Amino acid sequence: MSNKTFTVTADTGIHARPATLLVQTASKYASDVNLAFNSKTVNLKSIMGVMSLGIGKGAEITITAEGNDETEAIEAIENLLKSEGLAN
Repeated sequence: MSNKTFTVTADTGIHARPATLLVQTASKYASDVNLAFNSKTVNLKSIMGVMSLGIGKGAEITITAEGNDETEAIEAIENLLKSEGLAN
């Protein structure tokens, strides 16, 4: 299992557009990919799950992946978060 923690830096947090990008990126991988925030964990391949968390600026989130391509999944999500200016 691989995981990585990020701090959300986007002023608007993880709203509809970035949540969609995250779900699309996670869905490219066979691994189980989850997003944890405020002691809640959701499937990162579920737009409704991600949106239900209400992640705002300054939030600390943890992405966890488990499966054959877990390392690639974490790297792709990290690249997306940084390239879109969402988190560091």
